[in-house]
Amino acid sequence: MRLPIVVGVDGSPSSLDAVSAAAREARLRGCGLRVVHAFVWPAKHVPLGPSPLGPADGGVRNMVGRLVAQAVERAHSVAPEVEVANAVVTGEALSALEAESRTASLVVVGSRGLGGFGALLLGSTAVHLAAHGRCPVMVVRGRVDDTRPLLLGADGSPSGQGAVEFAFEEASLRGTGVVALHAWTPWSVAVTPPGDPSMTHALEPDALAAGEERVLAESLAGRRERYPGVAVEYSVTRGGAREALIEASRDAGLTVVGARGRGGFAGLLLGSVSQALLQHAHCPVVVVRAADVRP
Repeated sequence: MRLPIVVGVDGSPSSLDAVSAAAREARLRGCGLRVVHAFVWPAKHVPLGPSPLGPADGGVRNMVGRLVAQAVERAHSVAPEVEVANAVVTGEALSALEAESRTASLVVVGSRGLGGFGALLLGSTAVHLAAHGRCPVMVVRGRVDDTRPLLLGADGSPSGQGAVEFAFEEASLRGTGVVALHAWTPWSVAVTPPGDPSMTHALEPDALAAGEERVLAESLAGRRERYPGVAVEYSVTRGGAREALIEASRDAGLTVVGARGRGGFAGLLLGSVSQALLQHAHCPVVVVRAADVRP
């Protein structure tokens, strides 16, 4: 039995876009969808019912009921065949969705919610979940087009294998191809020439490039045999990974990356590349931590 997809809603247009994306994902995977709203007001001991002087359908509780019903209606309109459940939980959205991620195959959120400030490109909920969620996290932003190929940021690190597996499985479900992009610079490649360990970057650029092409090929090893219907385009580029992936996302239907790459610091749960994509990608982004892929 497949674990459900969870989508966080707060009544914002961004969260309704997330509901649409989550419903499509649930239809592709043949699993259920769980619409979740974190209801913080009971914990603050705020009156939930309508005011004696106001309309009968007023009050915080009725407002929450309407926004959840709107989200469920959106999900049914996108994927009528998907079983949709809903839950209103007491607590902050960050902790509530992190808890939900423990029993989900994917958590979907919008790029900005009602709590975001106008100058912020990304809400704190999305960043927090990408770093701390216990399953892959999709942040819906930019253009949504499920017919375009998936963009995979492949850095060759062991922690990035979850992202590779997710991308190929997702492409197989969507019936699209995968563009596997690996970006490198001479200073991001640790090379130790024989006999001179003090010269860590002494190889010629052509030799470095050939080595990075091998890194990409090895990181995808076995996937083409397991997913013969998924066309794969290999792209190795010299330059910064953030800039290369953001630019390539213009032509993608979904960008998939690991939470941290081989250049990240051990104490960071979310690397600079994944953070930059969450802020600036031109299509939805999925961040996959090392052990996040689930049946």
